[in-house]
Amino acid sequence: MALTEGSTAPDFSLPAEDGSQFHLASCSEPVLLVFYPGDNTPVCTAQLCDYRDNVSAFRGLGIKVVGISKDDSASHQAFKEKHQLPFSLLTDADCKVAEQFGARSMMGGMKRGVVLLSADNKVLYSHVEAVALFKRSAEELKDVLERLKKEGKI
Repeated sequence: MALTEGSTAPDFSLPAEDGSQFHLASCSEPVLLVFYPGDNTPVCTAQLCDYRDNVSAFRGLGIKVVGISKDDSASHQAFKEKHQLPFSLLTDADCKVAEQFGARSMMGGMKRGVVLLSADNKVLYSHVEAVALFKRSAEELKDVLERLKKEGKI
């Protein structure tokens, strides 16, 4: 089940494509967690490249973007380099983090979802797709983020 707005996100630590460890508790800015089924798949590639092309809008609001899938660091590194993705890609091999955020599929894989957390790890926005072919576009997210900014939440 996805977390509801206003709830506190569970802390987690996952390996990034560069071998470093991402620890949610260490983030001092809002974070957009982008859960996706897999590297180099058509819909995931389109989604992450859309976010790449609009990353300045996210950064302009002080938001750090982080992708999360089951793929290993080597796959993430190649995917990131191939598509020049300007954000970290994390490995959630057993989908335990995805499960905590409502993004684990019934088949044990990863659903497509986006979760925006405040600097103090409160859920500001959460959208997990029921069907993996659908995705939140950067434009849709920018509209949500602008609304949250006007409300003083980010």
